[in-house]
This record gives sequence, C-alpha cells and structure tokens, in this order.
Amino acid sequence: MSLKDKIEKEKLPRHVAIIMDGNGRWAKKQGNDVRLYGHQNAITAVREATEGAAELGIEYLTLYTFSTENWNRPKAEVDGLMALLVATIASETPTLLKNNVRLCVIGNNSLPADVQAKLDECLEATSSCTGLTLVLALSYSSRWEITRAMQNIAKDAANGKIKAEDITDETVSSYMATNFMPDPELLIRTSGEYRISNFLLWQIAYSELYFTPVLWPDFRKENLYEALVEFQGRERRFGKTSEQVQN
Repeated sequence: MSLKDKIEKEKLPRHVAIIMDGNGRWAKKQGNDVRLYGHQNAITAVREATEGAAELGIEYLTLYTFSTENWNRPKAEVDGLMALLVATIASETPTLLKNNVRLCVIGNNSLPADVQAKLDECLEATSSCTGLTLVLALSYSSRWEITRAMQNIAKDAANGKIKAEDITDETVSSYMATNFMPDPELLIRTSGEYRISNFLLWQIAYSELYFTPVLWPDFRKENLYEALVEFQGRERRFGKTSEQVQN
C-alpha cells in the first residue's frame, strides 16, 4: 500500500502550513554557493506541494514564502528573489487556473511595485477558483500581524466599536490577516530545523508540528503524504485526557 493510499480522506486537515526551509543548504550541496540557485530549484517543490494538497482535497495550504526579516538579507539575494517571484507567478498562473486553485496573500504590503502588480493580476485571475486556496505569506511575520491586530483592536475600542470586556479569542482571530480561513491543524517545517521562525504564532496554538530533514527543493508529494499519515496517527486532545477524546 502506498503512502497516499494510507491517508484517510475523512481525517484530512482542512489547513496545512509549511515553513519552506533549506534552499541555501541545498544549493551548497549541489556545489553552488549562490543561494538563489536553491530558490530557483524550489519552484518544483511548491508545485508538488500545491498539486498534492489540491488532489487530496485539502482546503487551505499556506506557504511561508518571505518573512519581514528576510528583507535584511544581502540586496542581491533579495532582488533575485523578487525577480524570481514575478517570473514564477506569471508562469504558474495558468497551472493554478487549470487546477482550480485560488491564490491569496498575507503580509504587510511592502512588496516592490512590479511584484505587487503581477501578484494582483494572479489574485484577480484566480479569485473565482473554488478548489484549494493557496496562501503565500509574503513580507509576513507573526509579530507584525499580532501587533497590527492589537493596534486595530485598540482603535476600535477607542472609537466605541468594541468593549474591552467583550474581547475574546474569536475577537482577536477576527483581526488577524488569516481571518478568512481556519487555523492550521498541521505545520510542516523542512530542512531539519526545529524552529517556528515567527510564523503563525497565534494560529498554531493547537497545531501538530512535523519536522523533516528533507531540504525544501527536494520536497515532493510523497513527503507531504508522509506528514499527513503521521498527523492522522496522532491523538489531538486540546487539553482533554485520552479517555475523554476516545469517548
């Protein structure tokens, strides 16, 4: 029985998030010290993860594409990443449409104008798609998101739109950039690192964490299946005892 055959469709997570890590190390393993080489070869992994999730019927896939801290990387790498992003969005839009995938973005809207323009074109083109929602976290960090949410809550409280005593978990979630989708049940990080790296800190309170040594450019559908099979073998208790969950 293949890994895919072991996946129970009725136990699929609605939302999977991935920290795509290891592009630079992958490039070095190939004898290339230019990190952009790793980023270029990671496009196949993005396509495989997206197609794999869509084929299984997963509703949301969020990819940590570029963090706010990544702007501090060498200018040549950042410029190369932005150019690669534009080219990839343009080339992959037909595939997204073919697979009925809707593209969404979360982040602080600080992308270069040409990148934002190409992104907007793809967002508009795929807006009517009803299959998988692919969410790119671009110029995103969780601390930025939480800070912005607190600022907006404070503004609404000052304007009498909300009372402090009425603020709940659900209220805070509604102010997050991710308020249009459920929290991820499964978070995958590649490359063998064991960090969250400022990604969806509010949303992953009860997510299952899965770490794999596979470098992101080598990630394929089988690696997604492996993560899902392990996820389905875990007991999700949400603070309850095993006996309560089983009953």
